[in-house]
Amino acid sequence: MKKETQCVQAGTLQDNQYQGLNSPLYASTAYGYMDKEEVCYPRYFTTPNQGAVVKKVCALEGAEDGLLFSSGMAAISTTILAHTRLGDHIILLDDLYGGTHSMATADFERLGLEYDFVATSPEAIMAAKKPNTTMVIIETPTNPLMNILDIQATADWARENGVTSLMDNTFGTSINQAPLALGIDIVVHSGTKYMGGHSDVCCGFALASKEKMQPILDLARHLGGSLDSFAAYLLERSLKTLAIRVERQCENAQALAEFLEAHPKIVKVNYPGLPGFPGHDIAKKQMKSFGAMMSFEVDEPIGDVDVFLRKLKVIQPAVSLGGVESSICSPKETSHKPMSAEERARVGISDFLLRLSIGIEHIDDLKEDIEQALT
Repeated sequence: MKKETQCVQAGTLQDNQYQGLNSPLYASTAYGYMDKEEVCYPRYFTTPNQGAVVKKVCALEGAEDGLLFSSGMAAISTTILAHTRLGDHIILLDDLYGGTHSMATADFERLGLEYDFVATSPEAIMAAKKPNTTMVIIETPTNPLMNILDIQATADWARENGVTSLMDNTFGTSINQAPLALGIDIVVHSGTKYMGGHSDVCCGFALASKEKMQPILDLARHLGGSLDSFAAYLLERSLKTLAIRVERQCENAQALAEFLEAHPKIVKVNYPGLPGFPGHDIAKKQMKSFGAMMSFEVDEPIGDVDVFLRKLKVIQPAVSLGGVESSICSPKETSHKPMSAEERARVGISDFLLRLSIGIEHIDDLKEDIEQALT
């Protein structure tokens, strides 16, 4: 079954009473347990609406099992803690989601975990391995610089060395990228972004084999972090249009990246769909399309980037990403604000860098909006 069909059909609950085409909403926190093999309870991650969404996303991601969390960070943190122990060493990319970066710097040491940040390359990851390395955490394209990592090369190395590979596939999406098929052990998503797609549901996913998911489930039931049924219902609705939304967003992104690259007031464009972008060839090999996220640097003479942001009329300055509406933000003020100025400078996040999430609006309107804001 193709992904476009999976988006619509996979996981839908059968309404035997009224034959409704959508999954019924089960607005209940209490369920009978007699003659049931599995207890149905929200904190156990076993409600009908939770299950419907997980089945759909497992189909899209090619996963044997998965869990639906109340946020992307709930998925990421629970997964990390479930697969590490006191004294373990973790390798992370230095250019990744600010929430994951912040968790490492703020929490790992007090939890007894060692860690190192490395450049976005298999060689840098390999060189950072220690005898106690048990996990490598990656994402590609990275947030916000869009750096590309060879997924299969990294997964092969991790497997050969007994290291659990954890990949954030939020930017890549289940439509454009299949990390599990390339050998990654566990995939996480901030479902708040493309999966929800309408900026109205906060959620996250962890997806893997049943063996890898079991310790995550065990810990998740202690920590909480499950998603309520109504949010799961909204999410299932949104997932039905994931494939067509992402297709349109990627088309817009490619056209807008080419427009920005040719603009005299734009210094640099980070987008893997540009032939001259480092990692373009690898991205072409492991992605169906190049995604709908990009970042760019405005020319310093423009002055404070806030002036540019306030002049935008169609593209909205906002946190988060992946919605049908285009949004933009300054990483130094939002996703990567917890990092020090020195840390941001070291990884290449300048004060003039802007991260752009492209929506489904008409491309001409997006171009015109940026053009008028730059004047």
